[in-house]
Amino acid sequence: MYRALPTLVADIEQFEAALADPALLELAHTADHIARVQAACMQARETDEILSVNADTVVSPASWEAAVGAVGCAIAAVEAVMAGGTRAAFCPVRPPGHHATPNRAMGFCLFNNVAIAARHAIRTEAVDRVLIVDWDVHHGNGTQDIFYDDPAVFYLSMHQSPLFPGTGSSEETGAGPGEGTTLNIPKPPGLPPEEYVEALLAGLDDVLDRFDPQLVLVSAGFDAGVDDPIGGFTLREQDFATLTHELVARTSATAHGRVVSLLEGGYNPEELGRNAVAHLTALRDVLRDTPSVDSTAEAR
Repeated sequence: MYRALPTLVADIEQFEAALADPALLELAHTADHIARVQAACMQARETDEILSVNADTVVSPASWEAAVGAVGCAIAAVEAVMAGGTRAAFCPVRPPGHHATPNRAMGFCLFNNVAIAARHAIRTEAVDRVLIVDWDVHHGNGTQDIFYDDPAVFYLSMHQSPLFPGTGSSEETGAGPGEGTTLNIPKPPGLPPEEYVEALLAGLDDVLDRFDPQLVLVSAGFDAGVDDPIGGFTLREQDFATLTHELVARTSATAHGRVVSLLEGGYNPEELGRNAVAHLTALRDVLRDTPSVDSTAEAR
């Protein structure tokens, strides 16, 4: 799928990123967690076996390189967007990340790619307000945990409920200085696709009434698609395109089109490919009509 993207979506530049410095993993994870994951990956390499980290997450002999590579892609994409080298970026990485908590791997996720990317942007003083929008069919419990008391990062999630991991109640809104910077939109399966689109966009408008993001990160889970075997949402290619277009357009006043999207779930490979292409095509098209930071400054 990934090699076909430059052919299927014209005017898209593809580049590879370096592996992340393992020290950057501590932006979102404890040292103990990092050491446990690395030890399991090294054991898998030495024995040439697939090993269980816990009941729902395994590692292979190549998992360490894949995991730090995914983080490296997220960091490189954020750096490129913030430096103005590109308007936006999509990272089709594996493993996914939004279930990984500060001290636990779970739900196929070893490290939280989107959380590390957000913290890196803030740590380098590129921005001080980041919005994470998560439309994976599963709630991103790890991302929520990491930023639950952090007022600099707003976490917005629409997800199926009930479903793994069982978190993401609408009553979970943040704590301490982060109170009010978490917004969960749990929805039942089987609704018409337009109801999911309308619900997420209404939630986005609610966020933008009280939070001005300078950078938008997307946990782009395409297991919210109608043909995914795990979830019960009904989104189609055109719905992901609409969400992408509206997300960029509605945040453009403060984020100026600076969007980095990271692949999360998706368990029907053919549908995953179609939805990713629809997302990337919409991202390219809406940016053509969205002023950049430089052009906005010139207009002022």
